[in-house]
Amino acid sequence: MSYRFELPAELTIYSVMETRDSLLAWAEKAHAQTNAPLEISARDVEAVDGSGLQLLASLGNMEITWWLVQTSAVFTEACHTLGLSQWLDNPYLKAGSQEATA
Repeated sequence: MSYRFELPAELTIYSVMETRDSLLAWAEKAHAQTNAPLEISARDVEAVDGSGLQLLASLGNMEITWWLVQTSAVFTEACHTLGLSQWLDNPYLKAGSQEATA
């Protein structure tokens, strides 16, 4: 099993439920198999909104440590716009921590 999840090109309210199902299933399995932070790649994201970023924040409810390994320009800009730039700077991030939800 891979410990890297590739986010889809569209991470918006229109696609987030489908992505949610696959991301959370992957995260549960991967977290059960390793104590290492899980890798999430946003390199292919071409469209993202608050719903998509909220999905990543929800990993904190599962107490899963994760980090972004690659981001597209669109994803990076969305993180900066919504005050989530620490996701881009912190290599090991627990999404539910104070740091990640500020």
